Amino acid sequence: MPLTRGEDIKALLEGARTIALVGASDRPDRPSYGVMRFLQDHGYRVIPVNPQITGEHVHGEFVFRDLSQIGEPIDIVDIFRRPQAAGEAVDEAIAVGAKAVWMQLGVINAEAAARAEAAGLTVVMDRCPAIDIPRLGVAPIAN
Repeated sequence: MPLTRGEDIKALLEGARTIALVGASDRPDRPSYGVMRFLQDHGYRVIPVNPQITGEHVHGEFVFRDLSQIGEPIDIVDIFRRPQAAGEAVDEAIAVGAKAVWMQLGVINAEAAARAEAAGLTVVMDRCPAIDIPRLGVAPIAN
């Protein structure tokens, strides 16, 4: 069952340091662009993932093709993909040993969520960390 209680989501956010953002965009008009900047400003290391812009940089970070290329521990995989495409990102998150998957607002894929939970990952679905962080009073990460 995906996390819904504020205190559980707050604990997840407070325990995370590295977030892989699947579906990251280099276009300022896209929600993922703004959310990535917000998360960075809050102290998270955010690693963009998007096969269409691999090798470019977004907000100073190298863009990877997929999660397997990152090669370092990932606390949360934040998914900005259509619901039917979220399953692939969840499967990658499981394969690389991420601790949690976070499906953005409107990204609802119960089958993918069930696979992630069965593999031991924490799941958040149909929410946005850029909304939850200020709402829940998550303190910025000191670097």
